[in-house]
Parts: sequence; C-alpha cells; structure tokens
Amino acid sequence: MPEQSLKGKNIAFLVENGFEEEELTRPRKAMAEMGATTHIVSPQKGKVKAWNHTNWGGEYQVDVSLDEADPDRYDALVLPGGVINPDKLRRNKTAVEFTGKFFADNKVVAAICHGPQLLIEGDFVKGRRITSFPSIRKDLKNAGANWEDREVITDGNLITSRKPDDIPAFNNRIAELIG
Repeated sequence: MPEQSLKGKNIAFLVENGFEEEELTRPRKAMAEMGATTHIVSPQKGKVKAWNHTNWGGEYQVDVSLDEADPDRYDALVLPGGVINPDKLRRNKTAVEFTGKFFADNKVVAAICHGPQLLIEGDFVKGRRITSFPSIRKDLKNAGANWEDREVITDGNLITSRKPDDIPAFNNRIAELIG
C-alpha cells in the first residue's frame, strides 16, 4: 500500500447477502489502516452474510442501513462483487439511486469482479473504460462500456478490477484517488 493518509475520509461499502468476502474485507482493512472510516451499508438490517468462493462465509455487522445512508457523508463508494450480491443490488432501486449520487457528485466509485453489474443497471458505464470478472464482459459491452482485460482501470472517478488477485492494485488505486 502507498504511504497514504486517508484520515478524515469516509468510505461506504455497499453490499447484500452473498458478497465475495475478501472483496469487502481486504479493501476495508487496507482503507481503515490508512485512517479512513469505513461503513458497511446494506439493505439488510443487523448483519449481512458473505460468500467465500464456493460456500457461505462469515457474517458482518451492517453499520448503516441503506434506507438511512446519506451519500453526502462519504468520499467514496466500494462495490464488492460475488455473483449473488450485485444481482440483488441492481434490483434494488434505492441501491441504484445511492450509487448514482456518487456519480452525480463526481465522487470515487470502485467496483470489483461482478460489482459492475450494479453500474449497468444505473446506466453508469456507457462510453467508459472498464474491467470486471470476464463472465460479465459481454453484459458491460452491451451496456456501452469499453471493456478491457486489465488488473485495474481508472476512468475519471470510476475504478474497476477483475478479481480477488487484483485487490492490491485495486486498493492502491482507491487510495490514490481519494487520498
């Protein structure tokens, strides 16, 4: 990680049951170690359950209910992947609107793996350079994105990465953009 201070920065991690565990835990830990305040934001109340590659993972305390979350309180939004998580979020109008506010305010939005599926629903990918887990490449292209197979891509305020192996580069880019 870069010698970056994120003291005073607030980062929302938007998740539903079924998010890929390390795509939340590793970026969240890295951002917190640099001084950022991180919140798990979810439509779920109480706890949200992770997916760990092929089985259910741990449960994590929701810090802020999506219904009560105010995008104005955050400097950045991180969208972990997993197959289940973004599919649930993209069908949630409040989640799409919450994400849209970050784009409207030109704040950092970082999505990894299948996370960009939520961005498709909000029409946030058209004309943008983007990467993702390869299985949603065609979905992103059909939504007007310029998809590339790269570890991490930054297009303006949007950061995207492909998979858990790319998390170090993903974390570095998030820190660079909001630091």
